[in-house]
Amino acid sequence: MRDIFVQAMSYSSKQIITLVKKDILLETRQQYTFYGVLLYVASTVFIIYLSTGQPENEIWNALFWIVQLFVAVNAVAKSFLQDSKGRMLYYYTISGALNYILAKLIFNAVLMLLMSLLTLLIFVLLLGNPLVHFFQFLLIGFLGSVGLSFVFTFLAAIAAKAQQQAALMAIMGFPVIVPQLLLLGKISNKAFSDAIQTGWWQMVLLLFCFDILIILLSIILFPFLWRD
Repeated sequence: MRDIFVQAMSYSSKQIITLVKKDILLETRQQYTFYGVLLYVASTVFIIYLSTGQPENEIWNALFWIVQLFVAVNAVAKSFLQDSKGRMLYYYTISGALNYILAKLIFNAVLMLLMSLLTLLIFVLLLGNPLVHFFQFLLIGFLGSVGLSFVFTFLAAIAAKAQQQAALMAIMGFPVIVPQLLLLGKISNKAFSDAIQTGWWQMVLLLFCFDILIILLSIILFPFLWRD
């Protein structure tokens, strides 16, 4: 029984890795999504720099997460919307729902982490570096970026089954994203001062649990969409 379980896990892992490699190969061939989002980030931050110079700490923090939100919408939300019904049927025949959604979550998380790192680099170069605790902000940035990628991957999977895809994503995403952005902004403020914020690590743990919750919801609910 144990050998069967190990073999099943090994086969499932190979399928997930293959699907992730497929997404990476498509992204490296097309590249319009990556460079388009990168151009959007650079132009947005440059306009902010020309308009305000180096903003205050709270404004710097708020602008960073607003840019991250639009990066997630443009980079991650298209993961399901660009697949045709024929291609989805092909994936249905060669892979299971669990492997497919996990591969999408992993790929979009890696893509969002890369975009988050580039966004932070552009912010530091153009808007200065007001961070006192850089690595703490980097940790929150990575957790927040992964959380945003998970949310929009799941929303894109639901919206791909509807005709009004953009409107449906906006309606479903607003009540989920706003509390998450408020939590991210509150947690990341710690990185701009030496003041001790009580319960900071508890909020970080809450953010981590939120990411795990989105993964579990995707694993539980996506098979029902997959059968449609």
